[in-house]
Amino acid sequence: MTGTLKGFVPSRRQFLKTSAAAGAGLAMPAIVSSSVLASSGEINIMMWSDYLPESFVNGFTEKTGIKINFTGIGSNDEIINKLKATNGEGFDIVSPTVNRNLLWKDLGLLQPFDMSKVPLDKVNPSMALGETHWNFDGKGTFWLPHIWGTEGIAWRTDAFTPAGEFPSYYDVWDEANAGKTMGRAHSMLLGLGLGLERRGEMEAGSIWAAYETPEKMDEVWSKLIEVALKKKPNIKLLWNDADTQKNGLLNEGVVVGQTWDGPPLALKTAGEPVMYRAPVEGAMAWVDGMAMPTGAKNIDQIYAFIDAAYDAKLAGEAIKTHGYNSPVIGAAEFGGEVYAKNFADAYPGEALANLNAWPAEAPWYSEKRTEYANKFMSA
Repeated sequence: MTGTLKGFVPSRRQFLKTSAAAGAGLAMPAIVSSSVLASSGEINIMMWSDYLPESFVNGFTEKTGIKINFTGIGSNDEIINKLKATNGEGFDIVSPTVNRNLLWKDLGLLQPFDMSKVPLDKVNPSMALGETHWNFDGKGTFWLPHIWGTEGIAWRTDAFTPAGEFPSYYDVWDEANAGKTMGRAHSMLLGLGLGLERRGEMEAGSIWAAYETPEKMDEVWSKLIEVALKKKPNIKLLWNDADTQKNGLLNEGVVVGQTWDGPPLALKTAGEPVMYRAPVEGAMAWVDGMAMPTGAKNIDQIYAFIDAAYDAKLAGEAIKTHGYNSPVIGAAEFGGEVYAKNFADAYPGEALANLNAWPAEAPWYSEKRTEYANKFMSA
């Protein structure tokens, strides 16, 4: 993991150390004020499809009387496109990923939070990146951390065995697994590049160098797409959300795939023969957050939701179900033994030290990546 990538996601060891030190002080749920309880009403949330399990929704509504109207999404592009279409109207909270800040900066679709109403002291400070990465033109904090996780390799334990302790991104493209693999178009292309670098078939560091200029990206990705198109027949399924990943592993004959951590770990928790692990090249780490559109209407309810999201017990109950991780200090203590076992299985040995944070994306990078992904998907 290069030094230039550490700005968005902290060392996992740093995160766990800080969480453990502060967790004892958060053993009881936060007390919701009577004014919040009296507010009741509704809140309109657009968030990743599996981020609000029933345990959290019910706990939130019981504490506040507020009804959640939920719109699930599977990509950052969906969030931007929906808000562009409504000119920032229709939603109170949306959930962009931290490294998409450059894409949002000049859209004028978000408003800053009133930080006097945000209990940010309940969040691990190494993930409270809104004040630095999402403070647009000095106007305040436009983003708060909510859930974090990684993208790596999942497999059926009854049908695939990695060559060593760690799988590889290249396993998804390998002839040995032809017709039995899956991934998300744009990120599996990047994963292929990391795999090719490790095999000595692409110049080391070229995938990260592609973020620097449009010219460098074309130089790197033109080579990458050439390999990917030749190997496309090896790919069985392209996914775009959590349910598609789960279905691929359960019902579509997929034996190995490049996935988020949450979906396969949820299957593993349910007793399915599925494993997820950071690959030898390093898992891709991300932090998804909460942002407030300019057209948000239910302001009191927004801060009540944030207060609940930063409640260690509610956050811990949620991670039992969705399989991701919480930046809330002490939340892991409420995740239970299964969550702890899944975490240890996913990140053994030096996996925590080898994370790759998704770099910040300039608009030109996002546009070019979409062009390459579309070329791959339409071939």
